[in-house]
Amino acid sequence: MPADTHDGAAAYANRLTRRESLKLLAALAASAMLPAAPAEGTAGALADDGHWPELDLPPVTAAGYGTDPDLMTPEAPWPLTLTPPQLSLLAVLSDIIVPAEGQSPSASAVQVPTVIDEWVSAPYPDQQRDRVTILSALAWIDDEAALRFSRPFASLDTARQLAIIDDIAYDNHQTPRRFQRIARAFARLRELVLAAYFCTPEGMEDIGYLGNVAIAGDYPGPTPDAYRHLEMVLSELGLSEFAYPVD
Repeated sequence: MPADTHDGAAAYANRLTRRESLKLLAALAASAMLPAAPAEGTAGALADDGHWPELDLPPVTAAGYGTDPDLMTPEAPWPLTLTPPQLSLLAVLSDIIVPAEGQSPSASAVQVPTVIDEWVSAPYPDQQRDRVTILSALAWIDDEAALRFSRPFASLDTARQLAIIDDIAYDNHQTPRRFQRIARAFARLRELVLAAYFCTPEGMEDIGYLGNVAIAGDYPGPTPDAYRHLEMVLSELGLSEFAYPVD
């Protein structure tokens, strides 16, 4: 049962070892689902741009793994970044993005905030760009909650939380200028949450990914439907002569 913070919000509890979170970090870094970190653009300083936190983040000076990492060492390769309140806020946001549904657990239940903490703490260029983006997004969301409702975001009721998220969920032609920068930052957070979720065993099971599973007996080969699809694609490409004959 998670503990409560001083303002009544549930505190996030990490249950992963550093080795486990680093393993998921490696899977996240290799994930085809995760686009490259966008370059940080310059922001205007006009009045209608809205508020934006100016963070004074200390530089990350850890050396990283190097070219020949010792993955068996219990020593953490770099210090983690997020504070307990930031992790609790990230847990709430992660569960808004990926809530529990049916047999599928929520993002926080499979420790997505821990994986993102590992990601933004890693001393590599893409991760460090995301560090600025994610920490700025977390600060903006708490600042916006304080401006609108005089409380931290994590302690708001669901309706008030969603009122803020609805304003920043997407960056399109209808997004007011004052929400455009946070909408882009929130989009990056959403990408990280989704990619991290589907790197976990529970997330892989949710999309039906089986991985390398042994098949008893002879390999049955592609199904007739698969053959028909292949033949259709080859025909469209003018490559029907290369289709395998079906017995």
